[in-house]
Formats: sequence, structure tokens, C-alpha cells
Amino acid sequence: MKKIILMTLMFVCGIMLATAQTANGGKQAEIKFDKTTHNFGKFSESAPKVSCTFTFTNVGDAPLIINQAVASCGCTATEYTKTPVKPGEKGELKITYNGEGKFPGHFKKSITVRTNGKVEMTRLYVEGDMEEVKK
Repeated sequence: MKKIILMTLMFVCGIMLATAQTANGGKQAEIKFDKTTHNFGKFSESAPKVSCTFTFTNVGDAPLIINQAVASCGCTATEYTKTPVKPGEKGELKITYNGEGKFPGHFKKSITVRTNGKVEMTRLYVEGDMEEVKK
């Protein structure tokens, strides 16, 4: 009896999920970034904060919402367009790397972007070389 109830519950959930996805007429947002990697190049340990901006376009046919943009470590911060991005419009995601207190040298960090789009997760990368201040 438990198996029948469980199977019925799973079937109902599956139907509800399929219905929810087509409730807006099959329209979906879709994010397309101008680039997915940025190289800061070389910068000095005396000026350890560097920033870049990733521009994206909603190439889908429904409003695009960025739910979150999470960096792989606390030394990297994100700022992004919080309002829904209409189809055909652009938005921005600013990444700031703060190398203060970090060892000089090469770094590569990832930023996971989660949206309501067709592809729900996109990973962006920033990298660079922080050079040691000569004493």
C-alpha cells in the first residue's frame, strides 16, 4: 500500500512540474554572456582590488531573473542586476577580487550564476597574477 501511495505521489508531482514549466506558454528566459572568463593580467599587491564587468543578454522570450551569483571564496564579491531583464535587454554582473592579505601569484576563481533561465546555472571565471611589492 505504501508503494502505491508513493508512486501516486511521485506521478502527481511529475504532472505538476510539467504543468508549471508550460504554464507561461512554453516561454523561457535564456542568458547569454558576452564572455565567461576575464583575465586581470598582472597587478600589484599594493593595489590588491581589481574589478571587471560581465555583460549578459536575455536571448529568451520571458523575463530573466538572476537568483544568485556566488563566488568560490570570500575574496571575490559580486554585484548584479536585481530586476527582471526583459527579452532582448542586457544586464551586468560586476566581479571584484580583493587580494589583500592573500599570497601573491596566480589565482583563478569561479562565480556560479543561478537564474530562472533555460540553463539554470552558468559558471564564470576570473583570474590574474598579483605581483609582490618589492621591499
